[in-house]
Order: sequence, then structure tokens, then C-alpha cells
Amino acid sequence: MKRLELNLPLDIQNFISGKPYTMDDIGMSGSRILIFEDMVLKIQSEDEETRSEAVMMKWLKGKLPVPKILYHTVENGMNYLLMSKMSGVMFCDESILENQEQVTELLANALKKLWEVDITDCPMCWDLPVKLAAAKQSVENGEIDVDNVEPETFGEGGFKDPQELLNWLIENQPPLEPVLSHGDFCLPNIFVKDGEVSGYIDLGKTGIADKWQDIALCYRSLKHNYTGVYGSEERTDFQENLLFEKLGIEPDWEKIRYYMLMDELF
Repeated sequence: MKRLELNLPLDIQNFISGKPYTMDDIGMSGSRILIFEDMVLKIQSEDEETRSEAVMMKWLKGKLPVPKILYHTVENGMNYLLMSKMSGVMFCDESILENQEQVTELLANALKKLWEVDITDCPMCWDLPVKLAAAKQSVENGEIDVDNVEPETFGEGGFKDPQELLNWLIENQPPLEPVLSHGDFCLPNIFVKDGEVSGYIDLGKTGIADKWQDIALCYRSLKHNYTGVYGSEERTDFQENLLFEKLGIEPDWEKIRYYMLMDELF
């Protein structure tokens, strides 16, 4: 474990001074994450998502198992969020992935718990107009990493470039089925302990959105973890319809494709 050698706000230093930590290298959020024995410090550039995360963590207290904010501040354009550490392990943990049926059932339960939350006074909205406006800004600013996407998204058989994809997304918006959406529902962002969902993290995109947003990213994350895209090897035959069986719904493949493609611009 490392010792703290960072230039941090004084109040945060008082919380964590002298305590050993590890660096989290799982996920693709671009954050710098320090993991202590009972706390997590998330450091990233201040933007709409960092502001949204703090708001949603406070709003979700008592509604879902999410981290407790211990200290939050912004200094010199950097967002510092010190929070309690979630109990359990991520769903991408080797020990959890051994049983695909159990993993899928628990993830389906995690989705249902989100959908059960009353969104009447939800402070954040990430529906299609909001998401597409953010995507438009990223495309115009040249911020899309075209090398970090699904192989079929761009090039032969796919879209010419991010602008063409954005145009397609704008022209083919599906009807909204509003629920509380996590916004980045993939295996490293959900925790499990003793056979139960124990936590949700990375809440910067959490708010009102289409239920198929989370279903699509959950399906993709499961597929990647069981077909060798993530991890060292393919574990088993991926059961393509298992998630939908556990959710008790028929797959809407058009919406699933839409939201997976939209995620390529984030």
C-alpha cells in the first residue's frame, strides 16, 4: 500500500493523513481514486457530472445503498469527493463471476431496486435531450476517443465518424420509459455482499432516464465479462437472454443498440 504524497485540500488531509491507500485501476471514468481501509477519495476535474454525483449521493441517502459523503470540495478546478467505502466486492470480482446465473439475477435485482425509487422529486435528469446535448458538445470539441469503442461502431459497416453517429442518434430517438437510471450500469459500479446487492457507486450520470439505458449497459458489461473482452479469458458460453429472463421482460434490441451506441460518445 502507498503512503499519501499528494497536494490535497487541508480539510481532506486532516481526514486521511498518514493512512495507507491503494489506487483503483478498474473502470474507465478518468478519475483518480484512492482507496483507504474505510474511505474512498475520488479526484477529478470539476464538471457537470462531478456536481451531479454529489447531489445524487445526498438525495439517494436512505433510498439505495450508496456511499456517504464525508467531505466534498472544489479547489482550482478539481473536485475532491471523500466518501465511505462500500461493503462487499464489485460484480466483476473473480469469485462472483463464477456463477453467471446468480450474477445475472443479482444484477436484475439491482436494476429493479433503481426502478422502484420514486423519481417525483429527483434533482437530476439525464434523458435524451440532455444526453444528446452533452454528446453534441463532446463531438464538436473533438473529445471522442474513437479507439476506445466497440470494433463495429466506426469504419467499414459502421458509422463514418462521431458526427455521423450523433446525427443518427438525434434522428432515431426512441420513446422514453422514465425511471431512476444509474447511467453507467456496468459490473464495476455495483457491489455485492452475502448474496445481496450492497452498493452503487459512480453516480455522476444518475438521474431520470430511460430504463433501457441501464439495461443496455448491463447487458454489454455482462457480455464483455463472459466472452473475454474484459478479464483474461472467456469463462463460459454467454447466455444472451438470461438478463431479460431474470427481469421478466422481452428484450428490445433496437433500444439496446441505441443506448450502447449513444454510450460511445461518452
